[in-house]
Amino acid sequence: MTYLPAVSVASNQDVTTRSTGKLTPLYRGNRPPVSGEEVSSLASLWARKYVASVTYQKETDALRQQPDLTTATSREGRAETVLRLMQQLSFASARAWSMTETLLSAEMQRHQIDSSLVNPWQIAGDTHALFEKALKAYTERVTPRRLSVVIGSAFGQMRQKYVAVDPRVLGFVSMQFHNTGLVLLEKLSHTEQLLLNPYLKVMDDHMYMPLRQTYTAAAQHELESPALQAVQKLLPLSTRIALAVCEQVSRQNPGYRSSGGLLNSSTVRTSSIRDVEMFQVYLCLCVLEGSIQSVQRELFPLCVMLYPNLNVSWHLVQSMLQTLSWEMHDRLSPDALAIFLPYLQVFQEMFSPEVFGGR
Repeated sequence: MTYLPAVSVASNQDVTTRSTGKLTPLYRGNRPPVSGEEVSSLASLWARKYVASVTYQKETDALRQQPDLTTATSREGRAETVLRLMQQLSFASARAWSMTETLLSAEMQRHQIDSSLVNPWQIAGDTHALFEKALKAYTERVTPRRLSVVIGSAFGQMRQKYVAVDPRVLGFVSMQFHNTGLVLLEKLSHTEQLLLNPYLKVMDDHMYMPLRQTYTAAAQHELESPALQAVQKLLPLSTRIALAVCEQVSRQNPGYRSSGGLLNSSTVRTSSIRDVEMFQVYLCLCVLEGSIQSVQRELFPLCVMLYPNLNVSWHLVQSMLQTLSWEMHDRLSPDALAIFLPYLQVFQEMFSPEVFGGR
């Protein structure tokens, strides 16, 4: 794998225009200071957004109409659900690894990844342990919002363990997590699937996204740091932005089918929203670190490894980034947008047609 060279990022580019179809600086100069306000932890901000956004309205309505909802949501019902899932967890983990290996085995050679770093027993064991934690929380009726706080540290530690050795191994780990969840869902009723889906989303979020790294980077900033305050403005909006981006990209690409199905199918939509959120978290990490190193080491190789195998075209990624830019333009204040703008431009350059051609 050949990594992109370091890209310098200017810090004095501000507001944009849609006239060229690209992010273009309209003026340069000193940015006005961001108004001071009470600063909450980023972990709490990320958790709080689940209250309104982790379950889509149509799924909430569907859940309310299920005749077995009362039974499934009771403590006894949840315990029965988890008992069945725990009995299936070892099988699900084995089947998930077979799916992961089938998808990515050729990538190990293509990316020249040391095969000794991809230990299926270790990855499956770590995945099993974190699923046990999450299912225990489900039994105890811990909300998805609270789950994000309860298990966030354990997920962050596991993620960092694999990233520290070779960030590209994260592709195998994240797909193992995702596939294990998909296999387990097959064992549940429709009502149980609707109830468990938000918990699986929390788990996917923490495995795909550098949340722990972002919190660590935030701790290095003063409370009045413009970068920190800009990040605090974006994170609570990230899911709503992702929803809008995915709706727009789906409308722009009717009939497009990834390996998981049509873009507007429930499974693909959930994964797409997660990916748009993932790009936003990496964007926040770049701003807090003042560097694009995390994108060069983690996000870019992960996308190059996974997207072609999932039949996600680079044109689709480019369309997503362009739409993301305009959603941020519409939802953020000019001073907050100005802080993200240089990194948004770098993201667009890294995933541009000049890099990937017409693929």
